Amino acid sequence: MLYYVGFVILSVAYIIIVLLVEPFHRLFFINDLNISYPYAEVEQVSVTFNVIYAAVFPLLIILLANTLTRAHQHKHHVAILGLAIALILTSFLTDTIKNTVGRARPDLIARCKPAAGTPVNTLVSIDVCTETRHHVLHDGWRSFPSGHSSFAFAGLGYLSLFLAGQVRLFVVGGGGRRGDVTENSSNNINNSTNNQGANGRVGIFGEDVVDEDAVQGVFMRGDLARALLCLAPLLVAAMISISRCQDYRHDVYDVCTGALLGWVVAYWSYRRYWPKLSSWRSYEPYPGPGNDLGGPLYGRLRDDEEGRARVSSVELDPLAA
Repeated sequence: MLYYVGFVILSVAYIIIVLLVEPFHRLFFINDLNISYPYAEVEQVSVTFNVIYAAVFPLLIILLANTLTRAHQHKHHVAILGLAIALILTSFLTDTIKNTVGRARPDLIARCKPAAGTPVNTLVSIDVCTETRHHVLHDGWRSFPSGHSSFAFAGLGYLSLFLAGQVRLFVVGGGGRRGDVTENSSNNINNSTNNQGANGRVGIFGEDVVDEDAVQGVFMRGDLARALLCLAPLLVAAMISISRCQDYRHDVYDVCTGALLGWVVAYWSYRRYWPKLSSWRSYEPYPGPGNDLGGPLYGRLRDDEEGRARVSSVELDPLAA
């Protein structure tokens, strides 16, 4: 319940910022070439399409993946909640910073339309502007950081992390330790899936398997495909960010900072509900407060991470063993 209370508070705060708060209007020179680019009436990626790409699309992919793997209700819940929190928190932080910094966009002069006779080589204020469209004018001081970039990397970055966890992209051994797959590997895997629960091992989407060597061989063969699958959302986010430079809405500094902000929030939101990506059970979320925290699932997650930490310490200091 507290999750939703926090989400509602963030949402209300964000709506208030969007509707009522105006940015700090920095002084500027009307002959500053850095803010003299043309104003693009039609954006390559509009706000609506950015929401579709970075929010609706990841939501549909997550729902599809969970449906195909017959995920339990808790997994559905935290997967969607993590995405929603990443998006709303990123939007809140981005707009708060935008309005506080008040950095001029590269197309500010075209938005402002300075009055005739405005002096050059002299700092002037928003008072010299003749633009009558309120949002177009005031939005000219919301350059840093890029909202499109932060939102895209929050939603699509979260999707990338989710997919990496589901296919165990960074699991030690999950990517395969053997490069050759025997002729009977496929049969072994098929047979193993009919004997679920035999030894606690899991397949690509969490199904129990028996023949570990066969599965590792298939993982080795599919590593590049899995990696590309997880990288695809980040590529889309990068292209959205680059389009903001092409529209002269932002410069590279704005876009890179926005992308970093979105990615950090996405990772933060993801790790609140999911184990680290190198965990053997990275495809399974942490149990909720009412889901028997001392149960077998929690024990497997705990033992997995603690056990790998001990192995790492032994490898670094063999005498410690």
